Amino acid sequence: MPINVAFPGARAPTVDRPLLGLTVLLVEDSRFACEAMRLLCLRSGARIRRADSLHNARRHLRVYRPDVVIADLGLPDGSGIELIVELAQANPRIDILLATSGDPDGERPAMEAGADGFIAKPIARLGEFQAALLAHVPAERQPDGPRLLPEEVVAPDRLAFRDDLSLAVQLLRSDWPADREIAYVAQFLGGVAQSAGDADLLAAAEALMAARGEGGAGPALDRLATLVEGRLAEPASL
Repeated sequence: MPINVAFPGARAPTVDRPLLGLTVLLVEDSRFACEAMRLLCLRSGARIRRADSLHNARRHLRVYRPDVVIADLGLPDGSGIELIVELAQANPRIDILLATSGDPDGERPAMEAGADGFIAKPIARLGEFQAALLAHVPAERQPDGPRLLPEEVVAPDRLAFRDDLSLAVQLLRSDWPADREIAYVAQFLGGVAQSAGDADLLAAAEALMAARGEGGAGPALDRLATLVEGRLAEPASL
């Protein structure tokens, strides 16, 4: 439900930059997904800061108050649900509180925790991103007149994709990851694969999650690590 806030002191939005004047805190562990969101905010006029964990998000929020928080549900030190509960109950409350995940099943618990909306990954279409935020912006802070939804699809830097893979392989090739680390890296790589359109990587991440549930993660863990290392061995795109 839209929140009746006025965003005091914000610059007036325009048809081309409908989110002008908004500040966004993105709580997201994937560099690739973060780069996509940065481009979407840039094209829309919003300012963005990033926190890659619950801990760093809380540090940011002690220093400044953004207009919008977009929290990924799978983070290295816990679930974004924890942060959503905290911010939904805070006084004053964050004006717009959104959840994001590559798992559509995350929408219901996020909304029950107090989120105003849910953005499904991958996030790449400018018009869809703008609509997801504008649905919660009061009328007086929206651009005047009719506005065509832009068809643009952003293309994040592939070096950010490699950064995500490098982080994942460190966990996958540790002496023997704990069960929690296996669960984290499987969902992390699944989200990265969705954002990057890498069907083979997504299948391998899902296979690891399934094998973990069956108590035999070893072979699936090794297959995923080998696949990630193969991706890293490929020449970087310029």
